[in-house]
Formats: sequence, C-alpha cells, structure tokens
Amino acid sequence: MNILPQLAPTPDRDRMPRMSSREIASLCDKRHSHVKRDIDVICADLEIDASRFGHIYLDSRNRSQTEYLLGKDLTLTLISGYNVILRKRIVDRWLELEDAARDRPATIDLREPVQLARVTQQLVEINRDQAREIEAMREDVESLDRIRNADGSFCITDAAKALQMRPKELFDWLQANGWIYKRPGAAGYLGYQSRTAASLLEHKVTTVLRADGSEKVTEQVRVTAKGLTKLAALIRPRLR
Repeated sequence: MNILPQLAPTPDRDRMPRMSSREIASLCDKRHSHVKRDIDVICADLEIDASRFGHIYLDSRNRSQTEYLLGKDLTLTLISGYNVILRKRIVDRWLELEDAARDRPATIDLREPVQLARVTQQLVEINRDQAREIEAMREDVESLDRIRNADGSFCITDAAKALQMRPKELFDWLQANGWIYKRPGAAGYLGYQSRTAASLLEHKVTTVLRADGSEKVTEQVRVTAKGLTKLAALIRPRLR
C-alpha cells in the first residue's frame, strides 16, 4: 500500500517533493524500522545530520512516531543498494511526485518583498482594467440616456448604425424576436401591436404624389428612442 509523504510545514518542503521513509518501506516491501536504520547509516557515511530530515506522524493507534522525509538525492542514494525491481518502483514514484509538484500552484509568501511587490502590481493592473471597464460602461449609460430622452424615431437602417451592426442583422433580429413582420405580398415591414403599444416602435405614414397626380400612401415601421435604448440593452452585450 502506498503511503503519501507527509510534509513538514516549511517553505522549502512546500515547494519541493519529499518521499517519506514509510512510503519507501511500503514500495520496497521492507520494515519501516529497517529503512530508517539504512537512512541512519548513509547519513553517517555522508556526515549528514539525519535528524534534519525527521518528522513526527501519528500511527493507527494515534501514537507519535518518527519518520524521515528525504529529497530525491538521498532517496536514490538509499535505494541504490536495493535490487533493480525495488529501484524501479522508487523511480516511478519520484516521477509522480515531480509531476504533482509541477502542477501545484506556487506558494506566495507576502512577507517576501519581491513577491509582495509582484502581487501589489497585479492588483494595481486589475484595478486599472476595472476602472476602464467602468468608464466604458458609464459612457454607454450616458449615450443611452441621451437616446432615451431624444425626440423622434429612427428608421431601422439608422437604428442599426446606432447599434454598430449591419442593417440586415437588425432586420433579422427584429423578425426573429417578435418585433416586426411582413404581411403576405406586402413590401414593407410592420411592427407587432405589443411593441407599438409599449412605445418601442411606431408607424410613420407618408403620402407620396405620383407623376400622374394620384397619391400613394406608404407606411414605415420606425424604432423610437425608447425602443433603441431597449435594443441596445438586448443586443449590444451579445456583440462584444
């Protein structure tokens, strides 16, 4: 059974993978006490204080026990005397630990001046971007207020220009969303009663004098200032 290493809460060990003597014992099918003995031996030979790698953990009976947390160099030195199958297990496990360390986000210590300065600069840039977005929104709101308070109405082509879209796109959107329609055989569009009743659309009737002296009555659906404000709120966010 694999036992994941339990890391002591120090900055170095937070950033670097460690393998516990318990996990080494589990991977190599050895008694933990024997693995700790081998670690003591190699540390003595290398004139390294083994206690610097010591770590306290609680066993299954909630008793305090000692293990070692080793870096890659000492782990590979330790298992170099073991057989090739056991060494392969350890190497595979180290590859897993290193992959996990690469995927883990870096720890930020705000007590470090360099890291604090970096985080502060990032916050300043975020606030600057948010300020620009708020200013753009303010300008949009002011523009919509001016439109809402304007007199008169707009033909659909002019309304499309105000919304910064092609006229055909606006015609298609108005038809698809129940604002305008065409009677069978008719050339022009009409606004739905619900839109005209809400003062979003209106119909402009124009009398045209033909060359033969007769009159022709034409009707054009137009977008009111209130309607253009409504369309800006419905359509423009989707265009960004």
